[in-house]
Amino acid sequence: METEAIPTTRLILLPLLVEHAEEMAEVLSDPDLHTFIGGAPSSPEALRARYERLVAGSPDPTVSWCNWVIQLRDQGHLAGTVQATVTATADDHGSGHGYGYGHGYGYGTEYGHGCVAEIAWVVGTPWQRRGIASEAARGLVSWLETRPVQAVIAHIHPDHHGSAAVATAAGLAPTSHRHEGETRWQRTTRRVSSP
Repeated sequence: METEAIPTTRLILLPLLVEHAEEMAEVLSDPDLHTFIGGAPSSPEALRARYERLVAGSPDPTVSWCNWVIQLRDQGHLAGTVQATVTATADDHGSGHGYGYGHGYGYGTEYGHGCVAEIAWVVGTPWQRRGIASEAARGLVSWLETRPVQAVIAHIHPDHHGSAAVATAAGLAPTSHRHEGETRWQRTTRRVSSP
């Protein structure tokens, strides 16, 4: 699945480029951004290496790594990222082969023939509480709904109220599924049908 620019009212989601690493290292430099996702802020060099791997794409042909940076239309500055890991369901190609999708999260054949997109987002601290993450997530979900995606999911820590609000704004709802302490949020994008 190929990424493309996704315009929203105040934003443009730009396909990730390695050249974004330096600016994004600054955007993502607040250690508080890692409270729920773990890790620590990356140096520009480390982020460049990571972006090189992401831009190269998944080694698994049943998995697409789709990554964007969030650009503010009126200022041209980058403010965060959104991503979607799109995986063929187990009904088509088996599990996600170690990427945490497919049978790993118990999708099995519940989505029939098609793909599942797991989305995530992060917005730099200076741009939070402005609805940017919600607008970006809505734009991403709208874009995914035009692709052969059966469901959009996100895994959110139960104490991460900001991400829960973003997921709600994007039309996802919490489910009873838990994985490694996180709740699966989900939105079915199209009628599921068997092949």
